[in-house]
Amino acid sequence: MAAKPRSASKRSQRTKLQPIQEASSEPPLSRERIVAIAVELLDAQGIDGLTMRRLADRLGSGVMSLYWHVDNKEDVFDLALDSVLEHRGSPETGESPDWRGDVVHMLEDWRARMLRHPWSASLLPRRALGPNILSRLEMLSKTLSRAGVADANLNAAIWSLWNYVMGATLTRASFDLSEEDRAAAQQRLTHLSEHYPTIERSRLLLDNDWDGAFRKGLDFLLDGLSPR
Repeated sequence: MAAKPRSASKRSQRTKLQPIQEASSEPPLSRERIVAIAVELLDAQGIDGLTMRRLADRLGSGVMSLYWHVDNKEDVFDLALDSVLEHRGSPETGESPDWRGDVVHMLEDWRARMLRHPWSASLLPRRALGPNILSRLEMLSKTLSRAGVADANLNAAIWSLWNYVMGATLTRASFDLSEEDRAAAQQRLTHLSEHYPTIERSRLLLDNDWDGAFRKGLDFLLDGLSPR
């Protein structure tokens, strides 16, 4: 009797043992989806928590598949940062007579978006400026020019406001003392009032009106930019 061909037997075994490939339930991979999931990962785990492997796992794809849509992890950081700083519902900067109101609206929105994504405030100073960030700066520059800020002073005005927003946001995002800790620190200041009388009197460490302080400080800056 002729022996049964081994190749046919092996093919038969492979056919029986091969698992059935199920259709993936994940949406198609795209740059937009990569950026959205990257933002979720950054919100949950911070800058150090974003790796291409973790991102690929969240997307249900292989790491190499990501590189069809983004250049590298630095590109992902740039895209994620710019996406969360998109300015929706921007005020009219052409005809509005209330230039101060427009600036306050822009900067409060900027700060609020960074506070919703705390990693963005520490990432922004060392990243490339994307189109959404540049659009914010263009709107701010145009509004200040309309208010009468001379071209020679425009850069100083822009950087002053940038530094104010960044500093206020970073301080708020990183200041995590509890009410009890602040009360204890203020109590220590009371015992040291001979050395620190002014900040003890103002009860600096108990003041948690972050939004009010931001708006008041912004008014101080805008007073200096107002036409004389």
